[in-house]
Amino acid sequence: MQNIESKIQQACVRWFRLQYPRYAGLLYAIPNGGARNAVTGAILKAEGVRAGVADLFLSVPNRFYHGLYIEMKKPRGRQQETQKDFQREVEAEGYRYALCYSLDEFINLVKGYLQFKD
Repeated sequence: MQNIESKIQQACVRWFRLQYPRYAGLLYAIPNGGARNAVTGAILKAEGVRAGVADLFLSVPNRFYHGLYIEMKKPRGRQQETQKDFQREVEAEGYRYALCYSLDEFINLVKGYLQFKD
């Protein structure tokens, strides 16, 4: 993940943990990115790592979805084809998927999603 995306994601996670301590442990990162050597890459692939999986997952269902996958992007960032494939697959299984480009978008997304929790 590029540094600006990382900083946005860190801010989002900090905000979430302060706002929703009850669910703090249920929002977690899926560290799929980063440079790795061929051996490590092969091991991770055998363990189930998959290209295109979203950056964050909120494992809290609401009235409409099983959980929320969030792909963080820098401003004007675009999804890769593997990310679009993952989005289609999880949406077909009843999960919410969203792209976030800023802390404000993340806040609005999470508040909107969790308002239908109960």
